[in-house]
Amino acid sequence: VLLCTLVAHYTGEVVPAPDFEEGQFPLFVTWKKMLNGGEPRLRGCIGTLEARYIISGFKDYALTSALRDRRFPPIQARELPYLECTVSLLTDYETASNYLDWEFTHPDSTRRSATYLPEVAAQEGWTKLETVDSLARKASYAGLITESMRRKFRITRYQSSLYTMH
Repeated sequence: VLLCTLVAHYTGEVVPAPDFEEGQFPLFVTWKKMLNGGEPRLRGCIGTLEARYIISGFKDYALTSALRDRRFPPIQARELPYLECTVSLLTDYETASNYLDWEFTHPDSTRRSATYLPEVAAQEGWTKLETVDSLARKASYAGLITESMRRKFRITRYQSSLYTMH
């Protein structure tokens, strides 16, 4: 569905109906590009923490993450043969007891939030503290991050089921 949606964006083809049951999950779509046999490099990743119907969510976020991730230029049709796409369905939400109670979202007067998929910290080689501070920065907080401030964070942890297509 994901790759077909992106191909259809460039070719005008009709996306075939998927062959799986519909359900509702928070989800993220991640695009990576294979370069000369090396490690795949991130080309886009956008999703939602709100439950969406899988089929429409896949279609929406396949295009959004491929074409509108502000960190990257839009994926071009010529890149299609080099792409891999991963869908993360988020499950098992629970409130953590403190900011370090999670396995590999920032309070001030402005409500902020940020997330990393569960596998990101391990892939980057970050400690829990580095990840928490990086999330504060990702949520556009530019001030000093203190221990006192970290203790005020409200953390929600979740798991994800990954499905990758090449």
